[in-house]
Amino acid sequence: MSQLEPIVAGPTPTPDAELPPYVRTLDEAARYLPEGQRALLIRAWRAGAAAHSGQTRKSGEPYITHPIAAATILAEQGVDIETLVAAILHDTIEDTPLTRDGIAEEFGVTVAELVEGVTKLDKLQFQDRQEAAAESFRKMMLAMARDLRVILIKLADRLHNMRTLGAQSAEARTRIARETLEIYAPIAQRLGMNLIKAELQDLGFRALHPWRHAVLARCIRTQPMVRREALAKIEARLAQRLSKEGFQFRLVSRVKSPWSIYTKMRAEGKTVAQVMDVF
Repeated sequence: MSQLEPIVAGPTPTPDAELPPYVRTLDEAARYLPEGQRALLIRAWRAGAAAHSGQTRKSGEPYITHPIAAATILAEQGVDIETLVAAILHDTIEDTPLTRDGIAEEFGVTVAELVEGVTKLDKLQFQDRQEAAAESFRKMMLAMARDLRVILIKLADRLHNMRTLGAQSAEARTRIARETLEIYAPIAQRLGMNLIKAELQDLGFRALHPWRHAVLARCIRTQPMVRREALAKIEARLAQRLSKEGFQFRLVSRVKSPWSIYTKMRAEGKTVAQVMDVF
């Protein structure tokens, strides 16, 4: 039984029409949860908004919009209610008067432990590539072993920070983008979170090397139609053959990302025209 179940039956939730747009977006993404658990998300938002009252992001937006956005990213992955509530509250222990015990009393011990785990990760300092690989990555792996959900929250936190990176200074953008490419994207890949990994890589590459990213993105968009058509024919023939043999299958294609093309060019000494597996 979930530790949150005893406190689900709280006050009547705020009607959808009264919710801020960013909270409605979270509620919509979490439609896979029972109604009572979604009501708990609203309670967590209220608690988080009260705790972060008066705090703003560098963009000028209320700070609570960030943890709600991180929770929305996780809801799109279909995670459990404890993870979503912890994502909403993930910065409260570090940045507000709300304590671990207060979170445990209101939302359960599991949520409090997850928030505390994220807080500990936030205290890690990444100084250079060698230290990141040796110390920080190892500490994150230890956190994974204890509760994987801490890492999921941290990845969602980082992804939203990357989506809103433009509000940071040039120096901060470079540092955050490098951390993202060297630490967070590889962790997402290890966890099989390929969509999140791909977006982290794309945003990180674009922040570090905007001109190179733009050139490679344009090359992808202008790939010869004959190559696209040839691959479509191969896919159709493969589907036909698999169906004939009685297999149940789902064919998934992908377009190689600018970051993936860039790393292959550097590793193999190729030009973009020599990278043949774009599709």
